[in-house]
Amino acid sequence: MGEVKTPRRMFLISIALIYVCAFSSIYVQIPGLFGDEGIVPVRLQMPKVQRPLLEQLEASPSLLWLGPSLGLGPQQALELICLLGVVLSLGAVLLGPLRDSLIYLCLWALYLSLYNVGGDFLRSEWDVLLLEAGFLAVLVAPLGLLRCGSSHKYHDSVTFWLTRWLFFRLTFCTGASKLASGDPAWYGLSALSHHFENQMSPTPLAWLVHQLPDWLLRLGAVAVLQCQITIPLMTFFAPIRRLRLFSFYVQLFLQLCHILTGNCGLLNLLSIALSVSLLDDEHFNSSALLKKKKGQEKKARGCTQTFLCVLAVLVELAVYLFILISTVILFKLQINWENKTLSSKTNFSQMEFDEFLKYFQGPTLWVGVLSFTWEAVAAMLMCVCTRGLVSKVWSLIQWAVITAAAVAIFALSVVPYTAMAGMSVLPEVREAYSVVERYQLVGAYGIQHRIISTEGRPEIILEGSYDGLTWTEMNPMYKPGNVNTAPPIVGPYQPRLEWLMWQAAQEGSDQSPWFTGLIQRLLQGKPEVVSLLQVDEAQYPFSQKPPALIKAKLYNYHFTDPAKDKTHMQAWWRRKYKEEFFPVVTLGDLAFEKLLEESGLKEKFPKQPSSDTPVSQILSHIRGHVKGLSGSLVLSTLLATLVGIFLIKAVFSWASGGKKPRPAAADHKTKKPREPSEAAEKSHAASLSTRGGKKDSEERKVDSEKSPRKRK
Repeated sequence: MGEVKTPRRMFLISIALIYVCAFSSIYVQIPGLFGDEGIVPVRLQMPKVQRPLLEQLEASPSLLWLGPSLGLGPQQALELICLLGVVLSLGAVLLGPLRDSLIYLCLWALYLSLYNVGGDFLRSEWDVLLLEAGFLAVLVAPLGLLRCGSSHKYHDSVTFWLTRWLFFRLTFCTGASKLASGDPAWYGLSALSHHFENQMSPTPLAWLVHQLPDWLLRLGAVAVLQCQITIPLMTFFAPIRRLRLFSFYVQLFLQLCHILTGNCGLLNLLSIALSVSLLDDEHFNSSALLKKKKGQEKKARGCTQTFLCVLAVLVELAVYLFILISTVILFKLQINWENKTLSSKTNFSQMEFDEFLKYFQGPTLWVGVLSFTWEAVAAMLMCVCTRGLVSKVWSLIQWAVITAAAVAIFALSVVPYTAMAGMSVLPEVREAYSVVERYQLVGAYGIQHRIISTEGRPEIILEGSYDGLTWTEMNPMYKPGNVNTAPPIVGPYQPRLEWLMWQAAQEGSDQSPWFTGLIQRLLQGKPEVVSLLQVDEAQYPFSQKPPALIKAKLYNYHFTDPAKDKTHMQAWWRRKYKEEFFPVVTLGDLAFEKLLEESGLKEKFPKQPSSDTPVSQILSHIRGHVKGLSGSLVLSTLLATLVGIFLIKAVFSWASGGKKPRPAAADHKTKKPREPSEAAEKSHAASLSTRGGKKDSEERKVDSEKSPRKRK
């Protein structure tokens, strides 16, 4: 693989931008989720008996435990962590010098601190992926103290290869889990017929795509499986550059489809950030590439070079042909010319796929080992070719340290990667993985695949009442409720409460102890929690007075079909009552108090008074400006500001660069005839000061550069 300077910079900027979205999304929701009056107050996790700091960090690595030493309560300590993360990540996005390994190490430590105290609200797959990708950014980013001069380019390919390995694990395991779980919707190729309405946060475009013909949605399911299983196996580590470019654009198109139909989640952004590991600098230097090709056309190619080029083209065509033929055979693709449709059906069973996974997951590890060895050896040879003994030794020391770290990360990733197929791993590697597991250096993806429901999208609907006779629904902002309301556009903002309610609807209230805390805060009318449901008081029916009674029902939601639901032309959804999710409760109810105690949400200690330190005052001032604003508005404003700064920088760069080319071109034209003679005279004068064979060789070089007239 060629130079990766540009993809490496794109990856670091993307990770920093994703950190901006993650930290700012959590910051807006801290009062309602983890605040003193939130659903699951983080102060309940604070030790009541003072313990040594190192002992607390060993039990649960989190910077939250430093809050008391700064005079901050648990809520404000979390806010400080998020604000520091936003500031550092913004700096890394805007300023190149801040894209340093130490900055990314701080960002990773800050997010790990949130992850370890966030409980169920921060246990999603994209949180684990962000921590692993964030730690890889620590290795990929240059370390200003050690990587001085230009030697850093020799090691980029070694660490940057780990991002491609992570992207392969994420993509392949996500696709393989669909079939390894035995999901009948994927084996029947009807998954997309239910996916668009069942996904976490559908968009209005998802409603339109849901109306496509059934045969086209089945073909889309075939394309998804091939994009996530066959294409990564055949192209991610291919030595042919065009195959990797093909894979990059396929994965980019797939992620853009997910974003357009299911909102822009962190998982999609992280997948796009990791996909740049399939690129190289040559892909971005198009003008230089054209000049290079023109120069090569003038030179006669050797037989060996021509043979290798033809062989690469034949192998590339063979891979494309294999992907096409395997698609036709494995999914029985047949064209119906009369109806102008394309039928599809899986031509393998779950047992056959399990056998395939068992025998082919091992070879993928060896392919990864060979690919990594190639990059490591190439980097070592570049270090050996460095000029100067000191530079050569220093480069080799850096190469050894960085390669050892990369080998350790790769070995640790083998444990979760092989969990799906049940492969055995060396006991030493598994033991090392268990030691560092709490730091989330590597993650498992696709292990907990959710079976796509064919009965519709289960949704929890909260209802409140003052007298127990008249019940009014409390519909959140970012999830389906009112059937006449269009699916919301959330963007990169991550509404944690809505995500967890979507998950709880599929698992049940017994698996969601936090739901009892939500009911308690709504009965108390806490504005911090109410703002998670609705920021606009006019949209919340109990804004003036909290309800006396609350219950929760479970409905199955479906997208409307204009051809069938002609009486619901204005509705986006149709729903059907399924069962009771949470019984009717009120404050002071003995059964409800018992549920709170079982969930660990019962207050056993009085809330500590907040301090009045300068840091606390600053945090309160910032919180006051954000209060009352929706999370999507805050994040959109922040991203719009970033775009504005980039546009201003681009304008200034264009304006300053537009004044220099004309004089430079004029000087070049006027000085061009004199440059050869002046250069020859300078080189001749320099040769007079040398001795021995060096003098003779340089004099011959100067004589060759002189014109024939001067030699005469």
